[in-house]
Amino acid sequence: MTQLIMDDLFSTRRAGVLLHPTCLQSRWGVLGSSARQFLDFLADSGMHVWQTLPIGPTHGDLSPYQSLSAHAGNTHFIDLEELIPDGLIAADELSGSGDTQTREQMLGIASQRFFERKNNETELNQADYLQFCQANEHWLGEFSLFCAIREAHPGSVWLEWPQALRDRAPQSLRHFAGENPETLRRIRFEQYLFHHQWHKIREYARERDILLFGDIPIFVAQDSADVWANRDLFKLDREGKPTVVAGVPPDYFCSEGQHWGNPLYDWDVMSENGFQWWLERLNSQSQLFDLIRIDHFRGLQAYWEIPADRPEPRNGYWVPGPADRFLEACFNRFPGLPLVAENLGVIGEDVEQLRKRFDMPGMTVMQFGFDGSPDNPHLLRNHQLRNLVYTGTHDNDTTLGWYQSLDEHTRYNVDQGLKGYGDDMPWPVIRAVFDSASALAMIPMQDLLGLGTDARFNTPGTIINNWVWQLDQNLCSPKLANKIRMLASHYNRLA
Repeated sequence: MTQLIMDDLFSTRRAGVLLHPTCLQSRWGVLGSSARQFLDFLADSGMHVWQTLPIGPTHGDLSPYQSLSAHAGNTHFIDLEELIPDGLIAADELSGSGDTQTREQMLGIASQRFFERKNNETELNQADYLQFCQANEHWLGEFSLFCAIREAHPGSVWLEWPQALRDRAPQSLRHFAGENPETLRRIRFEQYLFHHQWHKIREYARERDILLFGDIPIFVAQDSADVWANRDLFKLDREGKPTVVAGVPPDYFCSEGQHWGNPLYDWDVMSENGFQWWLERLNSQSQLFDLIRIDHFRGLQAYWEIPADRPEPRNGYWVPGPADRFLEACFNRFPGLPLVAENLGVIGEDVEQLRKRFDMPGMTVMQFGFDGSPDNPHLLRNHQLRNLVYTGTHDNDTTLGWYQSLDEHTRYNVDQGLKGYGDDMPWPVIRAVFDSASALAMIPMQDLLGLGTDARFNTPGTIINNWVWQLDQNLCSPKLANKIRMLASHYNRLA
């Protein structure tokens, strides 16, 4: 568990950049030269935080918020070129296209070579691998089995597997494991590679005084190792199908509300062993990040429950969450737990009071601050020291795209509210965020590049053209880095 204490984080004004690793262009994986190059740019820019979205393995829709595991890493991040010095891949073998099929073949070759050799003197070695497996067995074993069965039944979710595997009949699971030892070993090895490379990048970030800021979706995907292996913790029927699912009512992100489809926790069952599943999840993420955001924090106070047989979001209703008893368990187990509450959307005073009782920082977003209301928490003059401030989030349009789409009245409010911060949108909003009273200012990379709607990363309530935008690192020029550093210095954010 990281020793970063919130008081330390908010004792100094800092600034950082929001960019998911999949946005980094790389032929063979981002956890190598691509990530180091981006961290160098952050350091040159005077930025001290790199915020990502969840980094788990995704489904075909690429959403980081619908992962195959709450613990595992996305193996598409693994940089195959980083395996050359260890002799697991030869340089001339990386002459293909870099597509998914080639990656899988190369990882299979690397796995085979790793387990055939006896050398423990290399950076990637058997002793280190065994230590990783032992430390992570509480999730790694079930995840490896889940993925191996998934590979044996391509195109199907676990609800569609043969009944004995779907329902985890012990004899059937043992038989499958006995028939597929190399597949199970390869999946474990891939997770070892991911975590090894991630920690090297984290070390590189620390050397440059940069914190890594992660994100935990409050809910998990139905088609995940977590639900398959822990059916008793979720509101499911006898076959494992959700009886109710997660979503949100209509709000300013989506006027129709949102049907997320995630199964909902049986919080009463989870509480019987002190929320152990969640504590293990928090511990896993704290091994990867210095700071962690809980997405949809308001779901701990009350969550929107939608009947599975009536899936329109308007058919949902609020159900009380675990609130204080859950957070008490978290902070008792991990004193100083560096949690940030995502408190955007329909937020009542009860949610804010829960957040404040545990002294958790929340979020303000400049794009939400111009409705003309003097008590709007997103209005610049209402910002608080122990909150994070953003121009926009990954769910917003880019700030330039947002500004260009405003109606005349709201654009007038923006222009009036940002007097004194110059012109050339989005820089007036960026300057205002740097000037905010909030100790930590976060800017999506698209805004620092001044990009429009074409660079939007996600549009809530839609399933097309999301999660695919990529950064041209040639745009991360010394001139841009110097411009950002000068702003950080002017607004006392060089930490």
